[in-house]
Amino acid sequence: MIKQSNIFEVYESNEGKRRQLFTVNLTPTQNVYGEKLVEQDGAEYREWDAFKSKLAASILKGSPNIGIRKNDAVLYLGSASGTTASHVSDIIGSEGIIFAVDISPRVMRDMVFLCYNRKNISPVLADSNKTDMLKERMSAVDVVYQDVAQKNQVGIFLKNTELFLKKDGYALLAVKARSIDVTKQPKQIFKDARQKLENDLTIIDYRELEPFQKDHCMFICKKNSKG
Repeated sequence: MIKQSNIFEVYESNEGKRRQLFTVNLTPTQNVYGEKLVEQDGAEYREWDAFKSKLAASILKGSPNIGIRKNDAVLYLGSASGTTASHVSDIIGSEGIIFAVDISPRVMRDMVFLCYNRKNISPVLADSNKTDMLKERMSAVDVVYQDVAQKNQVGIFLKNTELFLKKDGYALLAVKARSIDVTKQPKQIFKDARQKLENDLTIIDYRELEPFQKDHCMFICKKNSKG
């Protein structure tokens, strides 16, 4: 039985000790990455795999609020081919918008195909670190979500939240420890990231993502009211 979770627009089922997440499919009968589709009470749900999505992993690890709501505008940095972005697309609905930014032409090609059916995603081939290029193609957003593998990922995140995130907006950062420094312990990298983030943002939740995602954590932040 699929039921509403404590996260807006996210649903769940429990099979024994296994908790599974779902979103209501914005494009019925179509899946994105081979995920299971389930019909119940006149709605079609898409299974959300936490081993393929750091946002889903964060929810299963106990995040009480991901800050993403129906009708939101979302800047998604590092959207890749659209696994997580497609579930965010379900959450925000047809009146929301995702600016899906990625530097790789190969994965952006896959994203463009996804956008043929998901009209609330706008693909942007660009470097997340070059905000001058993004400013010409972006509006202010309710949420910034970042999942990039660059060494200076925390700096990229702070630069984009400063420029594009609305006052009191939410900012989610998936930190990839091994992309920052392979010689340091991930926990030290997460601690260093927290110290940098706290200078500009209010951290409202923090989760390490194992066993779903090795050497990753998620920071969920809010832009300070002075921003």
